[in-house]
Formats: sequence, C-alpha cells, structure tokens
Amino acid sequence: MHSVRLNYTLNHHSDKESHPSDAALLRHPLMDLLQAVAQQGSISAAARQLNLSYRHVWGELKRWENVMGHELIVWEKGQSARLTEFGDKLMWAERQTQARLAPQIEALRADLERTFAVAFDPDAHVLTLYASHDDALPRLREYAAEQGLHLDIRFCGSVDAIRALNEGRCTLAGFHTQSPASKNSHAAKAYKGLLKPGLHKIIGFATRVQGLIVAPDNPLQLHSLKDVAQMRARFVHRSLGTGTRVLLDDLLDQAQLSLNDLNALPDDEPSHTALAEAIASGRCDVGLGIESTARARGLGFVPLLHEHFHLVCLKSALDTPATQALRDLLQEHDWRDALNALPGYAAQSSGHVQSLSALLPWWTFKKNKQADPATP
Repeated sequence: MHSVRLNYTLNHHSDKESHPSDAALLRHPLMDLLQAVAQQGSISAAARQLNLSYRHVWGELKRWENVMGHELIVWEKGQSARLTEFGDKLMWAERQTQARLAPQIEALRADLERTFAVAFDPDAHVLTLYASHDDALPRLREYAAEQGLHLDIRFCGSVDAIRALNEGRCTLAGFHTQSPASKNSHAAKAYKGLLKPGLHKIIGFATRVQGLIVAPDNPLQLHSLKDVAQMRARFVHRSLGTGTRVLLDDLLDQAQLSLNDLNALPDDEPSHTALAEAIASGRCDVGLGIESTARARGLGFVPLLHEHFHLVCLKSALDTPATQALRDLLQEHDWRDALNALPGYAAQSSGHVQSLSALLPWWTFKKNKQADPATP
C-alpha cells in the first residue's frame, strides 16, 4: 500500500486568474500529467498544454511508473497515447478525493492562508512563550490575537521553560514563585542558577492562589498538608521540574513534613487540569493546584498561599517590537479586568518591568571595599 503525504505552495497575491488549472484544492503533479495526456491524446500536446518540455513530461511519467510499480500510459505506435487501467483508476481516485474532501480541504486552505497572512503583515507580531501550566495564558493568547499579537505558547515545567529561554528556543518564559519568596527556599535552588541579574528581566503578569484541590464539599475535611498526611489521603503529585512540584517541597518544609509523609500515588500529572481530572474521577483525594482549575471543574478548593506568576526574557529582547506590544497589552484595562475575573487571579504589576534581584531575594552583592591607602 502506498502512503500519502500532503504539502502546500505559497503564491504571491492571488494567481487564480493566471492559473485556471488550480481549481483543484489539493494538487498532485502526476494527476496534472495524466489529465493532460487523457485530454490531448499525446505526450507532446500534453507538454504544450502544461507549458513543459516533451522531455520533462516523458521523463516524469517514466519516473512515476517506477515509483508506483505500474505502467501509466499505453505507448502504441501510430495511435493516441492513453491511460492504462491503473492510470484510469488513479484519476478516478483523484476525482473522488476532490469531491468528498473539498469542504475540509477548502477550510484547511483558508486556515493556512489566515495563518501565513501574519507573516506578511508588518503590524503583526509573534512571540514564542514556554511556560508553566496556567489558566490565564490561553485567555491572553485569544485576547492578544485580536490585536495582532500572536503568542505561540508551549506548556512545560517552570525549570524547563527557563532553560528553553536560555537556549534560545523561546523569547519569554513563564514561571511562578511563592510570595514572598525566600532566599533559602527550594525555589531559590531551582531557579537561582538559571536566572542572572543583568541578563534577564522580569515582566509582571499576575498573582494567583495555590492550594489543595479536593473533592466537592471537601468530604475528608482537608485544610492543610498536615491534614493530608494524618488522614493518609491519596495525594497526586505534579511532574518533576514543574513550579508546583518545587512549591510543594517548600510547603512541606514549612509544615515540617517530608514527601514520605504523603500517601502519594505512583504516577504524577503534567498539568493542573490533569490533576483536577484525577481528583474528579475519584482516582485520588487531593493535590496541590490553582484555584481557577478547581472552580472550573466543580471541585473543592482550600487556599494555602498567593504566588507570583512571572514572565522573564533576556534584557536584549525587552524593547523589541513584539515584547513591547505584549507589555503594552498587559497594562490595558480590558485585559486586567479579564484577568481579575478569573478565580484566584489578580493583575498585579501586569506589563511592568521589574528588577530580578529586587523581586527574588536570592542574590547578594558585596560592595566594593575602598582601597587601603597603606596597601602598595
């Protein structure tokens, strides 16, 4: 069985008038050759119709016969060239494909045209953002797209997001830290080596509430991690490398607990949504997640802390047109109202550039000592 691969072409402006044969929405060059031969009855006439040389058309037909493993043209001296039975069946399959899939193909073509229109629009911008899972970012993507700013968002762990930024795979990274952050925290250990004052800049995004996501009405009456440990409630972890997993380590330290004190499931979950689904399905009793996800799923929620969700970029990218467009958008009243309407979220310092060393007190800088005059 032969496989099918799809591709597309980009034309300057609209070439439909100059290329009437482009009426078919999904094209294959072999079908153009077969159709021309069937209509014209000779290779030379088919070549003239397609504005190609006889040598090229003949060579392509022979090449496709080798690829397909079947003859395509009946070559009889003194008679018109015609398609073999296999060639006729290929043309039948082509007509069936065009007839059956025309609406879907047209929708795909239109979507591709809309997408590539962004590349040719001087007023449009594209930003690649790797970020810890967050409910507000998809809403920001929709809001920004209406204003010509297109966010290419890839959700991953906070640690992986910052690494992607440092490796040049994205322009912005999203991560979150407890408010206020501690210089001796697990978050400091996770992020300090990845972020450098003077090299990175933070753009304020939002604060959000993290806590225990539980079943509706909290049947086990879980109000703290100590309750979770004492009740031996089935706990579901977030994946290693996620900001919430780093946060859990800090909360356990503050409660004087360890991971071994939790009755944790062997499998972890990659996102707040997946964690909430695990609780809603009854597979587990509780997990650490954000309030908006719990409310959206109709689950119970016990708030434990507020945290900052940061956007970080390289200082060199801070004033580029795309990043500046995002900073301006984040400060708009309509966006701030939309963010504040999301459960557990607040638009705090949205769009404002903040000092890395001032916001995250993980670095200490020694003042230069005055030289001793007696020292030679």
